[in-house]
Amino acid sequence: MIDKDQELATLLTQLKTADWVAIDTEADSLHAYPEKLCLLQVSSPVGDHLVDPLAAFDISPLLEHLKGRELILHGADYDLRLLQKSFGFVPKSVFDTMWAARLLGSTEFGLTHLVSKNLGITLEKGPQKMNWARRPLTERMETYARNDTRYLRPLAELLSDQLKQKDRLHWQQEVCARMVHECCQQRTQDADSAWRVKGSDRLSRHAMAVLRELWAWREEEAIQRNKPPYFILSHELLVSISAAATADRPVKPLLPPHFSLTRQNHVAAALERGLKQPAAEHPEVLRSYGPRLGKTEQNRFDSLKLRRDGRGAELQIDPTLIASRSTLVALALDWEANQEGLMAWQRELLA
Repeated sequence: MIDKDQELATLLTQLKTADWVAIDTEADSLHAYPEKLCLLQVSSPVGDHLVDPLAAFDISPLLEHLKGRELILHGADYDLRLLQKSFGFVPKSVFDTMWAARLLGSTEFGLTHLVSKNLGITLEKGPQKMNWARRPLTERMETYARNDTRYLRPLAELLSDQLKQKDRLHWQQEVCARMVHECCQQRTQDADSAWRVKGSDRLSRHAMAVLRELWAWREEEAIQRNKPPYFILSHELLVSISAAATADRPVKPLLPPHFSLTRQNHVAAALERGLKQPAAEHPEVLRSYGPRLGKTEQNRFDSLKLRRDGRGAELQIDPTLIASRSTLVALALDWEANQEGLMAWQRELLA
């Protein structure tokens, strides 16, 4: 594992002559909060390397080098967002083997399946749930991590050739370019929506006020304990406790049995804050209604869907890759205004 400046300098010297580079990342999202980048895997013609972002050394020279290259990844969306959030890293371009497989019509596009199908190599599926912040890594974890990038280059070559044969390589390039662009955008979460967990839309406004306070306590507790919020208190329990509190039902039986007295008191305080909020400050119930289609727009939607599904069947790809239902609705309402959101190949297939 590379965890010293001199070791990184040696790798950088080797990468300067490498004609391809594949990368992957590992984080500790199941074990810490907020999550952090714990491992960066780098494969190239000179070998497979593990770089330790948690070590006391600067990995920015490596990221600066990688920034100017086309990188091979599998399921790049999460990795790119993690690297952008952690280091402001945005690559020049990527080749995503998962998207290549999907554009070729694969319905199973996990790395293990694709490597087995295309290269005849069986990879171990675990240990995805291991704590990647632990040091030292076990031999099994190191092997698993290296395998995440070791076979990306030969897989990318095979998939690229198949895309060329089907005249879909430009689809892949557009998809990957859009993904790079979207992953480098700063995500800001609306404070009024962060606490609206699954099931909260079924609560009364008063119960939602309680939920909001309970969620804020859980968030603070998760950060203090460096533990994912769901493992402090699940979304389902947040909703159930909020509903019980406003219905004057006992809450304590709903709390996990391992909750300490201190934690129980903190929950009680959060519930009290929510219960005491005046009605005028209770959150509004948000209802999500899609745009209503008139007869003309509905006919246009049906025509677009028929065309999309027909092209999908003809090309043997998932039709939603061409356009999702919400996209079809937007196009039916106003093609000229919304077709700019399509990639060129999608527009060509729908036009």
